[in-house]
Amino acid sequence: MNKLLLAGALFAVSSSLAHAACSGPMNYKLTTLQGQPADLCEYHGKVVMVVNTASYCGFTPQYKALEAIYEKYKSEGFVVLGFPANDFGGQEPGSNAEVADFCERTYKVKFPMFSKSSVVKGGDNPVITELAAKTGQWPEWNFHKYLIDRSGKVVINYSSRDNPATPAITNQIEKLLKAEP
Repeated sequence: MNKLLLAGALFAVSSSLAHAACSGPMNYKLTTLQGQPADLCEYHGKVVMVVNTASYCGFTPQYKALEAIYEKYKSEGFVVLGFPANDFGGQEPGSNAEVADFCERTYKVKFPMFSKSSVVKGGDNPVITELAAKTGQWPEWNFHKYLIDRSGKVVINYSSRDNPATPAITNQIEKLLKAEP
């Protein structure tokens, strides 16, 4: 068999197995802020921090800390996934394009960001809905954070007040990165 065909077949099988193993909060297909389709199963096997965001909130400077921990740990298998929402105080009023521009221009955000959605109970964000169901904790404001281990299990959630760069959070991330999947 041709090596290229064999390599392609092995990739297809491994991709299909990875997708089959993907479940829980990562088993969704969504759209990025830039309007591109995204399969969250791409992040299966990584330590994931899911955070609902807003551009005009007192906690908006957390973008800087989120980007810093993403850059620090991404090579070890960590990713931050941002979900802009206008649910709290109308603090994310812009379009997806305006949110993307703000995040890039103001905070140099490189971690994946998804289309605006509603993250409150009864909202349309399936990831947050599943995470809230598993933890019993819905976001009460912007920048609520959920930490997910490599197997897709929600480990802990943090309030908006918890800065993602604090040792309590970064130590938990490091612990999860070292743990076996």
